[in-house]
Amino acid sequence: MYRITVIMGIYNCASTLVEALDSLYAQTYKNFKIVLCDDGSTDETYEVAKNYARNKDNIILIKNDKNLKLAATLNHCLKYADTEYVARMDGDDISLPERFEKEIEFLDSHQEYAIVSCPMIYFDDNGEFGRGTRYGEPKAEDLVIGPLYCHAPCMVRTEAYRKVGGYTDEKRLYRYEDYNLWMKMCMEGYRGYNIEECLYAMRDDRHAAKRRTFSSCMNGIYAHWLAYRLLHLSTKKFLRYVINAIIKGCVPRFVYNYIHKRRWSNTVRK
Repeated sequence: MYRITVIMGIYNCASTLVEALDSLYAQTYKNFKIVLCDDGSTDETYEVAKNYARNKDNIILIKNDKNLKLAATLNHCLKYADTEYVARMDGDDISLPERFEKEIEFLDSHQEYAIVSCPMIYFDDNGEFGRGTRYGEPKAEDLVIGPLYCHAPCMVRTEAYRKVGGYTDEKRLYRYEDYNLWMKMCMEGYRGYNIEECLYAMRDDRHAAKRRTFSSCMNGIYAHWLAYRLLHLSTKKFLRYVINAIIKGCVPRFVYNYIHKRRWSNTVRK
């Protein structure tokens, strides 16, 4: 009986999917299954996934009839989650070998927590350029600043996903599905923790930068407004977030990329 279901929404990641899946099979903890859902890819992603899964008995491969975006795709994956824990993974990232071992050990040892995640390593075609620095247990009021946990490397008790009804599939929350998920779990009293170790590497290249649009910034404002209103968060911090989001949405992409890289440059281990 598997203990972890890994849910992966895959879309146009044919060139990176094998590396991502290989990183799962390199895990020191092996008791997991993988649910892959192709979200209407226009490249060879589905064929790559199908060939990879051919001789693997712990992979379930499903497919959306059309592109439904991440929230609906992950909800599709959750229908196949019959394990104690659910872990996330993206098709262009890398899980470090001890990720599952350390995350499941934490949740097994700390029944008071329903969520565990970790800071991420950020890399592109030129290698690593930064590391996240958020550790410990965040509070609900931290939502006014940003997500409480990194989404891609998280592991969550399946009961918590069920309790909040999975991801909210709403157009205005596109690219903020995880932020809204943490808000809903906070409202239900679920607690989480960020391990003080980078166990996941996120590909943050030019393709990722293209997804940061003015409309996604507006979605972020809406997601934060929901949290501000429902959890009675700080008005001052919310307004500060709104101003910063509008500025980020208006600056040219090359300026944003420069600032983004500079932000993380001092976090790389020499």
